[in-house]
Amino acid sequence: MNMNRKQMEFLNRGLIALQVDDGVYLSWRWLGTEPEETRFAVYRDGVRIHTTSPSEGTNYLDPDGMDQSIYTVRAIYDEAEQEEEKPVQVQSSNVLRIPLQKPLGGTSPDGVTYTYSANDASVGDVDGDGEYEIILKWDPSNSHDNAHKGYTGNVYLDAYKLDGQMLWRIDLGVNIRAGAHYTQFMVYDLDGDGRAEVACKTADGTIDGTGTVIGDADADYRNRDGYIIEGPEFLTVFEGLTGRALHTTAYEPPRGNVSDWGDAHGNRVDRFLACVAYLDGKRPSLVMCRGYYTRTVLAAYNWRDGQLSKVWTFDSDKPGNEAYAGQGNHSLAVADVDGDGKDEIIYGSCVIDHDGTGLYSTGLGHGDAMHVGDLDPSRPGLEVFQVHETPSDYGIEMHDARTGELLWGVPTTGDTGRGTSGDLDPRYPGEEVWAGGTLYSCKGEIIGAAPDQTNFAIWWDGDLLRELLDNNHIDKWDYVNGRTIRLVTAEGCASNNGTKATPCLQADLFGDWREEVVWRNEDSTELHIYSTTEPTKHRIRTLMHDPVYRLSIAWQNVAYNQPPHPSFYLGDGMSPPPAPQIEVVVCNNWAKVPAK
Repeated sequence: MNMNRKQMEFLNRGLIALQVDDGVYLSWRWLGTEPEETRFAVYRDGVRIHTTSPSEGTNYLDPDGMDQSIYTVRAIYDEAEQEEEKPVQVQSSNVLRIPLQKPLGGTSPDGVTYTYSANDASVGDVDGDGEYEIILKWDPSNSHDNAHKGYTGNVYLDAYKLDGQMLWRIDLGVNIRAGAHYTQFMVYDLDGDGRAEVACKTADGTIDGTGTVIGDADADYRNRDGYIIEGPEFLTVFEGLTGRALHTTAYEPPRGNVSDWGDAHGNRVDRFLACVAYLDGKRPSLVMCRGYYTRTVLAAYNWRDGQLSKVWTFDSDKPGNEAYAGQGNHSLAVADVDGDGKDEIIYGSCVIDHDGTGLYSTGLGHGDAMHVGDLDPSRPGLEVFQVHETPSDYGIEMHDARTGELLWGVPTTGDTGRGTSGDLDPRYPGEEVWAGGTLYSCKGEIIGAAPDQTNFAIWWDGDLLRELLDNNHIDKWDYVNGRTIRLVTAEGCASNNGTKATPCLQADLFGDWREEVVWRNEDSTELHIYSTTEPTKHRIRTLMHDPVYRLSIAWQNVAYNQPPHPSFYLGDGMSPPPAPQIEVVVCNNWAKVPAK
């Protein structure tokens, strides 16, 4: 392996064929490992019907396509066609429906009945065939924020193939409380065998995907308020294909003295975050975190050859790290901010370097939303746009991701709970950002009133501007008239996480570089995956082979979900991004999932 390249997952062509009014719309991946001059040959029923030029987008409208047509796409390198991949049938609409096996509800010890809804999701290739599977978290209706008392139902994790086949279910048990801040599950190929693992916090009574109990099956550490502030805590790595527990160890950062985290009743001690990062610049590591209002601790692990080893621990209580206490967000981000080829963890208002030492702290404190990327392409490196909970002179601000240098800031008098970044207006270079009802350029110039939607942003239509994703709809920002235009309403679908109104997942799951949205239907019996059918002339490699974007998908489910960003500026006037420095891992032991 080239030691300067990040090890990433093998992906197939990701071809989709969608029936539209004027034919069949085709879209496929240009892979991160393919050369600039790659062309593509499109086949219908074994006959070549189109060959792209190196400047064409990786989509095509076949006006003669029929609902029974069969399509394949072959890459062409140096005039040589590559091997044909699995043929694709035509999908009757741009919505892929995946049936779910909804857990039964129950009654908690305080007499509250509860039901289940499909909640956050992630993706990974658990069987090594180059196609993603979905890992879905089920949320009971009595889940709670850490600040609120009450028992909760158990948390479940399910794995599904895209055809709806359920692979396994993990029951995290009574000793894992349900809520946005408790279960952060990482889905990634951590050991480089070409198949994804699943890692999360577990406890006594967790049942893995094969029915095996972790720890004491009869233990129940819930107190009369429903909090769990006693008993052992574990970290478990599960096999992605079967849900089998591969390794369980004591969870670090440990609970210790509950009051050390800011209160004694179980609120701040159980504020968890997690991510995957290329700490050595080559292979992924797992990072599990605890605390951000006061004490902050991160522990990094490597999963290699069936062994879990700790790489480092960062603790804000350690002498010299005092400036890092109280700086965390309700989410985090991962990127190589200092240009050394190794990832840092952007932990809200502070950054932890790849070696587990503090890189810098802005001292601006906790916030609910943050965006990391090349937000201002006129500057070298990456930027961080962040909003803050505590009123200050810089409650809305942008700073340099490498140094923490403040680029601009806006004073606030209250909790700024929302802030979003995306290129909405081509009249202003770079991404626009919006918070507190105001839309700003990336230089901090006030443009005007902001869109009402401040939750997610998505690349959906054919231009390079980003659209607005909120609740169960996608909207276009009409920058001339300062209003939104509805593009998509996902009828019969619902969003998650209360006012956060987030989908189960937003990611570039298949097709070209535009993103898919995974919503649950209203009764959580299905997931609906929406894909765009808008042609685009813009040709960009699959975003899932950009390490910053791919890691954003891994951490998207963490606490207050945030939309993904790539390592490069993607917007109006963008320069062609360089090919990612990656090497894909092809599974040498592809496991065909048996039909059930």
